[in-house]
Formats: sequence, structure tokens, C-alpha cells
Amino acid sequence: MLTIAYIGNGKSTNRYHLPFSTQLSDKIKIKTIYSRSGKSDWTPIEGVQYTTNIDDIYNDPEIQLVVVTTPSSSHYPLAKEGLLRGKNMLVEKPFTETVEQAQELFTLAKEKNLFVQSYQNRRYDSDFLTVQKVIESNKLGDLLELEMHFDYFRPEVPENSTYSRIDSFLYGHACHTLDQVISYFGEPDEVYSDVRQLLGKGRMNDYFDLDLYYGKLKVSVKSSYFRLTPRPSFILYGKKGSFVKETTDRQEEHLKQFYMPTEADFGVDLPQHYGTLTYMDDDNNYHQEKVISEVGDYSRFYEDVYQTIINKQDKVVKDDQTLLQIKLLEEGTKHLS
Repeated sequence: MLTIAYIGNGKSTNRYHLPFSTQLSDKIKIKTIYSRSGKSDWTPIEGVQYTTNIDDIYNDPEIQLVVVTTPSSSHYPLAKEGLLRGKNMLVEKPFTETVEQAQELFTLAKEKNLFVQSYQNRRYDSDFLTVQKVIESNKLGDLLELEMHFDYFRPEVPENSTYSRIDSFLYGHACHTLDQVISYFGEPDEVYSDVRQLLGKGRMNDYFDLDLYYGKLKVSVKSSYFRLTPRPSFILYGKKGSFVKETTDRQEEHLKQFYMPTEADFGVDLPQHYGTLTYMDDDNNYHQEKVISEVGDYSRFYEDVYQTIINKQDKVVKDDQTLLQIKLLEEGTKHLS
């Protein structure tokens, strides 16, 4: 059994973590949740200790893993404090603001024989898993281009925000999509970034377009706050065809409706969400077909963490993958102010 505590009792803990960690009740025990104020709009979980004293976590030898779900600027200091107090640490995205901070945490964990890792749960997004299935079917032939989009129409957010690197759009959202690219394709040969403040200097970063090159393959990671009509979640082009997945993973959609992973159809795509695969086969015959979506499941990330800490399996999110991601985030924002 892996015994867990959370630092933070807001939306991140209650919407994006607890519905999934509690799914593994045969492997994971949630013991303590800390928040500074002790106040929360979320329904308490029976049997869990809620505290305003963080030492209730650090001084409890039963707690093996501490999960940090607080605002981004606190991730590094809290992760460092937890490691120094002898706890394994799982840290929400973005992991840290700088490569230097991330490397310090990885070095400290290694010195103390502890686990520290970023919560890259979107490796288990339905659309991303489906894209992998399509690529590995080889129906597209050699892959030439892949576009990833994560768009919003929320102009009020950048209109009422000022610039902060750790809280920028690039750090807050490319930490998902860049990790997906790095986890599947590895380190790129070249990277070109177009990261903008569409409303001018001093305002939040509200647009980015990152192009990563892997030989002849170009992977584009794009996002904007000003897309009234969102672009497809994924578009793939190969020598023999294309694949378009219009809609994103539905787990977050269901969570916002308080439709939980305990439901059999939680996060499951309906036929209208399936992507379209169009290709020419080896006999030059034309095909167009719907691809049944893979099922996304963020609880798989907690399963990975359990296997690493309890059964000593390798970390799924490698240190060098996180360091590369943060390097690209740093480089992409260095011209902003």
C-alpha cells in the first residue's frame, strides 16, 4: 500500500488528482490533506485527515508520498522542503520555473534515495493515445507532419492579467503538450518558437507556436486564448494519408460536470468524437474510416507512481524529459517581459 498526503486542497487536488488516486483503493491510501487556510468548497473525504499544520505530513512516518498541487510558483520550494524532510514528492505541472531548479531537485532526490517527478497525467489523454495507435498502424506511411492544438476563447483572461513567466500560458499549457511530444518522439533536432503577448508587453503570454523537427518530421504545438472556433486537437500527415482528431480528451469535460471515474463511460468518446483516417493502401485503393478512440485514464499515472515507489520499477517520466521540457519553456519565454 502506498500512503499519500496532499499539499493543497483546491481545484487541482479535488478535480485532477483525488478522483484518480482514490480509484486505486487496493494500492493507494489517502491519509492527509494540508491547506494553509483549512477552508475548502470541496466535500471532505471520509477517513482523511485535513490539517493546517504541514508538520502533520512531514512528521508522519506512514506517509510515503507527498503530492504538491499548490500554485506554480510554490512547486520548487515545497518539493525541495519535502525532499529535505525525507519524503518522496510528486509535483504538479509546471515542475519548476528553471532547469537549474529542476536539476537541483533531481540531484537532491538521488542523494537521498527518494522519488521526485512531475505529474504528467496527460500522457493518458484519449486523443494522444489514439494518435499513437494511428501512427503505429502504419496506414499513414512515413510521418511528415503532426499538429497539436489546445485552443480557448477566453479573451477576458489575458485582458485582465499581467506577465509572469511561471504563470504564463506557455508554462501552464505547453507543459502538457510538450511532454506528450517529448515522451513519444524524444529530443528534437531543432526547435523554433513563436511565443507572443498579443495584447502587448506587460500583458500575459496568450499565444504560442512551437515547431520541433525530427529529421523530416515536423511537430507543431500550438495554442491561443483567442480562438472562437478551436482547431482540431491533432492533425497528422504522412506519405500515404492523414488523420484528423477534432476533439480533445473528455476526462476534464466530465470532471467539470462532476461526472466521476466511477462511471463506466467516464471520459469515453462517442462516435461523433472519433477521428477520421484517410489513406491510400499498398494497392493504391482509397480509404476513409473512423478510428475508435482509445480510453483515456489519468489513474494510470498513479499506477505508474505506485509501481515505481513500491515495486522499484523505472520512473515513467524520465528526469531528462522534464529537464528538456523546462529548457524549451525557458527558451520560449526569454524575450517576454
